[in-house]
Amino acid sequence: MVFKVSKVSTTPIDGQKPGTSGLRKKVKVFIQPHYLQNFVQSTFNALTPEKVRGATLVVSGDGRYFSKDAIQIIIKMSAANGVRRVWVGQNGLLSTPAVSAVIRERVGVDGSKATGAFILTASHNPGGPHEDFGIKYNMENGGPAPEAITDKIFENTKTITEYLIAEDLPNIDISTIGVANFSGPEGQFDVEVFDSASDYVKLMKSIFDFELIRKLLSSSKFTFCYDALHGVAGAYAHRIFVEELGAQESSLLNCVPKEDFGGGHPDPNLTYAKELVARMGLGKSDSAVDPPEFGAAADGDADRNMILGKRFFVTPSDSVAIIAANAVNAIPYFSSGLKGVARSMPTSAALDVVAKNLNLKFFEVPTGWKFFGNLMDAGLCSICGEESFGTGSDHIREKDGVWAVLAWLSILAFKNKENLNGDKLVTVEDIVRQHWAIYGRHYYTRYDYENVDAGAAKDLMAYLVKLQSSLDEINSSVKGARSDVSNVVNADEFEYKDPVDGSVSKHQGIRFLFEDGSRLVFRLSGTGSEGATIRLYIEQYEKDSSKTGRDSQEALAPLVEVALKLSKMLEFTGRSAPTVIT
Repeated sequence: MVFKVSKVSTTPIDGQKPGTSGLRKKVKVFIQPHYLQNFVQSTFNALTPEKVRGATLVVSGDGRYFSKDAIQIIIKMSAANGVRRVWVGQNGLLSTPAVSAVIRERVGVDGSKATGAFILTASHNPGGPHEDFGIKYNMENGGPAPEAITDKIFENTKTITEYLIAEDLPNIDISTIGVANFSGPEGQFDVEVFDSASDYVKLMKSIFDFELIRKLLSSSKFTFCYDALHGVAGAYAHRIFVEELGAQESSLLNCVPKEDFGGGHPDPNLTYAKELVARMGLGKSDSAVDPPEFGAAADGDADRNMILGKRFFVTPSDSVAIIAANAVNAIPYFSSGLKGVARSMPTSAALDVVAKNLNLKFFEVPTGWKFFGNLMDAGLCSICGEESFGTGSDHIREKDGVWAVLAWLSILAFKNKENLNGDKLVTVEDIVRQHWAIYGRHYYTRYDYENVDAGAAKDLMAYLVKLQSSLDEINSSVKGARSDVSNVVNADEFEYKDPVDGSVSKHQGIRFLFEDGSRLVFRLSGTGSEGATIRLYIEQYEKDSSKTGRDSQEALAPLVEVALKLSKMLEFTGRSAPTVIT
């Protein structure tokens, strides 16, 4: 069929500034007239013409409520803006890491390669008619749009007067694999619906030794549980863990993707992954059933991960450090060595110690995966991670939850390859404790105060910045709270100069650095759709191997007390306790 292009008049809509994770709002905001269309057209207008006209774009996401409607709108707008073809994952499902892989790896039957993608996700935020929706644009390297592009998008949303759309283009059946062909004023336009998992599974098989992992999973001594929290990871779990690696179907938990994530909060942490936490023996009540040896969870768009052993939680900061320490031996992709490693500033310094011991290049960057992407594109970084349950490598330009699970399974398989018929397997807890014995332990916790009044949150941060001008005043407050906590020797706002492009990122978090290597970090998070989230990070390093087995909250209690008094958290926010502790 031949379609026509319509120009629809519109007016700017306030509050369409995309953050590092794209634009996230409540569904009720996105379904306002012209809201999504304004953002999509503003994105097209921010890109260079060759990235739009004649281009191939990917349009998919985590399957949350409003995704199917949004996909149809973006397809029609792509056609009207001169895009040559759109690739859509079957049922509109592609994990964020899979989108990155598709951009980087997939080649169409005609030799076409994608130059970008609209990803429809609000990540780990809830979904449903009254919950969150989100959209972000990824570039030809598979990574999130850089600030120069997101700034242009935002400026365009403030001046937009019209958008282009092919209103007479029929809706595409995205449930069926195949190609739909159309003609428009600028020529041919195709929409291809393809299998969501194939390209990603192929990439994972090129990175890991699936046969070695399969041997581990087939051992009668090894039990396994994977919880997708009804997110898009479910579209990959059966294919990878059951079909490729031979895990039992019963190993999969909540692996049917749902628009509302089954009414749950698809955030893989000890608070929200309740069913997995209970199954792994970490719940409040004791279970008569012996927990599995290994457990893992994903968030809504499958870029985050949580790793658990039997009755044992692995912090994300420890996880990335342990993957880096074992990667060369356990993961074929890294067998020739690591180019370097990197972490986000709030993440604990566990990775720093590994980098120093292994003589690896090390980078500390602001929160936001695009900073890792710059390092990877320049060949400076192989493995990276952040404390907010994000871990990844240079195979793509997004964090990758399933990759992290396969990395841990690879380490377990490597450590047990001569031991599968022995009396006892090397466990997750064994690996972590062995790591602490070699590198020391970074006691670490994060307090999240969610949906805080935005004004109160800003006032708290401004107070902390002002306080940093006097170390004497800071230390007086510290000693007033706890005399057994060491002095603060440096207090600043983290600032980062990118070693690749020279760009400077300011105001990236407020830091208090103590004489004994402890840290307090305060950040405002932009990942929620309403209010503000204050994140407080608390860290203490212990080199004495006889003291690395303490309970984390007990070990950190003095620093927590100091942090709450220093920040006047209760006075500013009215909160006597955090929403989430991880």
